[in-house]
Amino acid sequence: MLPLSLLKTAQGHAVLIELKSGETYNGHMVLCDSWMNIHLREVICTSKDGDRFWRMPEAFVRGNIIKYIRVPEEVMDKVKEEAVRKEDKRPSTGGRGRGGRGWTV
Repeated sequence: MLPLSLLKTAQGHAVLIELKSGETYNGHMVLCDSWMNIHLREVICTSKDGDRFWRMPEAFVRGNIIKYIRVPEEVMDKVKEEAVRKEDKRPSTGGRGRGGRGWTV
């Protein structure tokens, strides 16, 4: 499973993002682009030491400062199901003469 396909599936779900600085952001993912920049709504930001909290209507997190992202288990299951579905659609034979046994002498 590719990370970006997982993040695209997580749009609309609650996620937890920890930054390299130690701060955490909890919120609903609105959008994720190809650089892993993430737009969150209904955000609760927690300080590095866990003593201070801020509530924000929305936040934008730059992708290169993210340490990790926690997504709900249901999103993981959905991505796995989509991957299996794509494998089932793929033809099992080589098709138009490509991928044969090779050249024998």
